[in-house]
Amino acid sequence: MGEVEGGPAKVIIGPQPGPQTRFLSSAADIVIYGGGAGGGKTFGLLLEPLRHISVPGFGAVFFRRTTPQITNEGGLWDESVKLYPLLGAEPKEHDLYWKFPGGNALSFSHLEHDKTVLNWQGSQIPLINFDELTHFTQKQFWYMVSRNRSMCGVRPYIRATCNPDADSWVAELIAWWIDQETGYPIQERAGVLRWFVRIGDNIIWADQPQDLSEYQALNEDGVMAPIPPKSLTFIPAKLTDNRALMKADPGYMANLMALPSVERERLLGGNWRIRAAAGLLFQRGWCQIIDAVPAGTYFCRGWDLAATPKTETNDPDWTAGCKIGRTLDGRFVVAHHVRGRMRPSEVERLLVNTAQQDGFETEIALPQDPAQAGKAQAEHLVRLLAGFNVHVRPISGDKVLRFSPFSAQAEAGNVLVVRGPWNDDWFTALESFPPASNGGHDDDADATAEAFNALAGDNLGTWAKLAG
Repeated sequence: MGEVEGGPAKVIIGPQPGPQTRFLSSAADIVIYGGGAGGGKTFGLLLEPLRHISVPGFGAVFFRRTTPQITNEGGLWDESVKLYPLLGAEPKEHDLYWKFPGGNALSFSHLEHDKTVLNWQGSQIPLINFDELTHFTQKQFWYMVSRNRSMCGVRPYIRATCNPDADSWVAELIAWWIDQETGYPIQERAGVLRWFVRIGDNIIWADQPQDLSEYQALNEDGVMAPIPPKSLTFIPAKLTDNRALMKADPGYMANLMALPSVERERLLGGNWRIRAAAGLLFQRGWCQIIDAVPAGTYFCRGWDLAATPKTETNDPDWTAGCKIGRTLDGRFVVAHHVRGRMRPSEVERLLVNTAQQDGFETEIALPQDPAQAGKAQAEHLVRLLAGFNVHVRPISGDKVLRFSPFSAQAEAGNVLVVRGPWNDDWFTALESFPPASNGGHDDDADATAEAFNALAGDNLGTWAKLAG
């Protein structure tokens, strides 16, 4: 985005050739700019309102689902700080908006809950920007479409960015632009406009606006008239389209390559059909079986707790404990795994006996549910394991995301497994993760992730950022 000519620095602000330029030049009412991570989507979104910033009465809002997503390091606000001061804008960080010469403002806000949209009742917003559209609900999006109005002479329009998510409502919205067999964007359709009217929750599509003239509703004069159709398009982008980032941070490609296969397909390949499924996150063939633990390995045992015995009529969760070590050369060793379906008192006995067998030098990572009962249980178990190196770790978020760092290391060949009678059960459980239904079990995977993330320093913030 910068160019120096002669003495003083002359900064040229503009899009990169390719998808970013197509995004900023589209005439569609709604443009969704999506695909892999690092495609220059956020910068393109921040550029969009600058074309109208001097128009009297013009304003725009950038939405993220939550306020922390706006203000996180490297997030939307941080990126705006690199750009808007170049045009003389003054930040109002406490209120999250920029004031430009001439008086117009660009604001940043959240839509954390569905009802939050009601804060925008009566608003007229010429340009609405959604960063990571898949994080919002359909209800939020379509309500804000109704707030997309303008009295300043700028035609109201909407711009949005996102990463692929096969289970999002956005995947259905842009299905015409995606090859439903492969999950990859159809390049010939990138940027092609389609027209639609929305009646209730149903969207009727057409290639031309006149093809929708039969759909009518009462206008402001109380007369039946054709519903004005809106145009929408999808423009895909990937990291390789962002030459500026590739040059500034050549290691970012390596970060994406290190993701497990599902996330790598989404965030590097831009695949809209890929889902986490059994066999994609873990395969026993990725691991090397060993008979002796390398010297100097530091161990942690992670637990996933349950407290219901098995009967003839139920299939309860397991209490599972996985012992993983980190070697001096940075690899990981799965040394032991134990599991059982038992009563609370038996679970406690298993924890104490296993801790004694592991030894005082092995760290113990216990999960803590966020509810008050979970806190009370964690405090009780810490007292029960007094004298051992025990840590309580609050658990939250998606199970697949928590398992992903271990999955990536296994796929890269960095996980060793000590030969033992527990191997087959552990391998089978992890190859079956995530379960295909709510009745499946993920306890072994959860315990494995608990131990691994404790050893690896719990870099889930990095993974979450890469994941969008």
